[in-house]
Amino acid sequence: MGHVSELRNLIGSRPIILVGANVIVVDSENRILLQLRTDNNCWGLPGGSMDFGESLEDVAKRELYEETNLIANELLFFNVYSGKELYYRYPHGDKVYNVVATFVCRCFQGELKCDENEGVKLNFFHCKDLPENLSNPDKPMIRDFVRKLNTEIPIQGGGGWK
Repeated sequence: MGHVSELRNLIGSRPIILVGANVIVVDSENRILLQLRTDNNCWGLPGGSMDFGESLEDVAKRELYEETNLIANELLFFNVYSGKELYYRYPHGDKVYNVVATFVCRCFQGELKCDENEGVKLNFFHCKDLPENLSNPDKPMIRDFVRKLNTEIPIQGGGGWK
């Protein structure tokens, strides 16, 4: 997050628009992967902000690997989130309005390993047994995914959800 740090040095913690991506990783039991975050002690999705020159899909793949050690073999676009619901004030005071592309990954490889700078632990959760302390910026994505999972069947390799 080099360019964001440079920007913060110039403007302090005033609100900025931050573009990024996150990933809803789903295992063979339809459980979703969540990370217990170090910054707010809440469970959230692997993801982060865009670096110069990256596509949103690049961001999703990079952040997934950095935070979980998993490699996404296939990402399906899910939705883009923005607006007042995506405003977030980090515990250290920085304020952001997030614009987040959310992807779903059912086809992945690697052994789970938590990045200790960003997370305390990683766990797969059944949608009916999600932890209460979900990270606010990730709640809309998780809520929408659980709704879709309960009402529709995901189509792999077809470019998204039908």
